[in-house]
Amino acid sequence: LSFPTTLVVKQETEGIIIFMVAPTYEESEPELDSEHLLSYSSPEPESRDQQDNFPVSESQRKTDSSKKFVKCEICGKTFEYRSKLTRHMRVHTGEKPHSCSTCGKRFSLMINLKTHMRIHTGEKPYSCGICGKEFRDQSTFKKHMTVHTGEKPYSCSTCGKSFSQKPTLERHQRSHTGEKLHSCGTCGREFSQMINLKTHMRIHTGENKKSVSCDTCGKTFQCKSNLTRHVRVHTSEKPHSCSTCGKRFIWKSGLETHVRIHTGEKPYFCNTCGKRFNKKSGFESHVRIHTGEKPYFCSTCGKRFGKKSGLETHLRIHTGEKPYSCNVCRKEFRDLSTMKSHRRIHTGEKPYICSSLWLCPGLDSCPVSSQSG
Repeated sequence: LSFPTTLVVKQETEGIIIFMVAPTYEESEPELDSEHLLSYSSPEPESRDQQDNFPVSESQRKTDSSKKFVKCEICGKTFEYRSKLTRHMRVHTGEKPHSCSTCGKRFSLMINLKTHMRIHTGEKPYSCGICGKEFRDQSTFKKHMTVHTGEKPYSCSTCGKSFSQKPTLERHQRSHTGEKLHSCGTCGREFSQMINLKTHMRIHTGENKKSVSCDTCGKTFQCKSNLTRHVRVHTSEKPHSCSTCGKRFIWKSGLETHVRIHTGEKPYFCNTCGKRFNKKSGFESHVRIHTGEKPYFCSTCGKRFGKKSGLETHLRIHTGEKPYSCNVCRKEFRDLSTMKSHRRIHTGEKPYICSSLWLCPGLDSCPVSSQSG
């Protein structure tokens, strides 16, 4: 895309006239830096609109405050350029005057259309000087450069973890607060990350039918990488090992959670009671104690649960499944905790001590049980 240019001129107080060559279309590129500004002798600008394309000087701000900014009457945001206000108004109106001649997609800004057109043309004008990788837009190129520099300027004020990109930090911070910004318009379920919402939406749209499936158990996945990780459940492959104790894990996330046992790190913080957690799942379950939320419900009787494990145990009432058995008498149980309690009948283990015996070490027996006898 090529556009005609116009010479925009502005008189400074020191008698120096500054000009730049700028696109005439309304959605011009952001202001150029000082390298693109030249000293030049020229008549006064032809129109007032041309003056509005430049920020006012400090001296002008002091002498005529009414010429400082133009203001959006809807949200009150101010701009130094009238053209920027015009572009900003499209946020409120939803206007997208620029359309792609190839696929018809529309944009509110011409610069965004130009970037989009590179998808069709294959143009990648931004190239990494280190690895040679090419990019369509400058923002993606800048993000890529942090891979080489190792720069991580954005740090979490809660746990101190650093990130190379601000959006990544913002997503991470929601793991501490439990904030969930994205909700499903069909069932109302909320998610902290948009990618998780998009994955969830496939349940409603039926896109799950297009997924890849496990040849062993038939479980389906939206992407092949998730299937590859899942297959390790069947092969028992555990490629991730703890450098401290040597324990191995199927998934990298499992290793990262395990390492916190050694470091003592508890990055998940409850804003209500101050309790900290080393696992996200434990944190999310805990938060529901305060909110009363019970997102898991039984499709048979309608009973609701705050934890998925609670629902899974409850479902065995309806199915009759008893997966835990005593290795002494072979009695079967629906849940692990009941089975462990039962086993103490055989072992004679009594792990719970009366608090009176702790407070008074000289006592030989529990005074409460003596009185009841």
